[in-house]
Amino acid sequence: MKNDPRTLVRFAESLPEGSKIALEATGNWYYFYEVLEHKCPKIYLAHPLKTRAIAEARIKTDKIDSTILAHLLRTDFLPTSYIPPREIRDIREVLRYRASLVSLRTSIKNKVHAILSKNGINIEFSDIFGKKAIKHLRELNLRACYKQAISGYIRLVETLNGLIDEVTETIKKIVEDNPQAKLLTTIPGISYYSALLIIREIGDVNRFPDARRLCSYAGLVPSVHSSGGKCYHGSITKQGSKWLRWILIELSHHFIKSSNRIERLYKKITRKHGRNTARVAVAREMLKIIYYMLRDKRAFIIETD
Repeated sequence: MKNDPRTLVRFAESLPEGSKIALEATGNWYYFYEVLEHKCPKIYLAHPLKTRAIAEARIKTDKIDSTILAHLLRTDFLPTSYIPPREIRDIREVLRYRASLVSLRTSIKNKVHAILSKNGINIEFSDIFGKKAIKHLRELNLRACYKQAISGYIRLVETLNGLIDEVTETIKKIVEDNPQAKLLTTIPGISYYSALLIIREIGDVNRFPDARRLCSYAGLVPSVHSSGGKCYHGSITKQGSKWLRWILIELSHHFIKSSNRIERLYKKITRKHGRNTARVAVAREMLKIIYYMLRDKRAFIIETD
């Protein structure tokens, strides 16, 4: 079957009423879903981790994969992933676009640091692309090849800064119209971008029966192995939304000071297991609080003891 909208629509129209479609979670599942969703309302996205046997099969063809998915769907054994509404999918794309721009900017900054390191130069600026730092970079006495590279990188960063500012304004407007995201901005350290990213990665909070299930969705719960009647807890599962997990761990640094309880938790785990494990624990506590804030529709309250 050709991979084009007309062929996909004809395929959907040929299906008997009440048919179901299972999609493998490939890089272009959005495209298939959006073409087919109006023609066939019963579309299911196969959970990539729980259908790992397909990905790891020694004999792997599209025909075999689709047959396995069809049998799982037919028998109601297909493990599925959450498919957010189009509005949420679109906002996720805006957020990921901004994240990609920031990542590009960081990469360019690292290239400039590498050039300075090659030339034995240390500059004492907290932001290497601040106004004073840029003036200093342009005045450095370097060979022509390095001056050209630094000049080009400066122009690239200036362009990226403009694009980041534009998309940040877009995000700010979306948050202003989103009561849930505005609630999250009452948490210390959470920006418009962070709030919207968290909201759109979670989706409808009511699909999680409790805070632990949400933490599991974010991959912030310890892995558990059972053997010989004993349970062993390992590192976090890292399953679920990598974006949600990433932003919470990034924000954990600010959240540590939000209450004495959280600060004590951080210090206790740091002594026993190190800073990285402690930051994950703080991120998990933060997500639990976010769960109750969204469920109960209430702003953040600083804990006192």
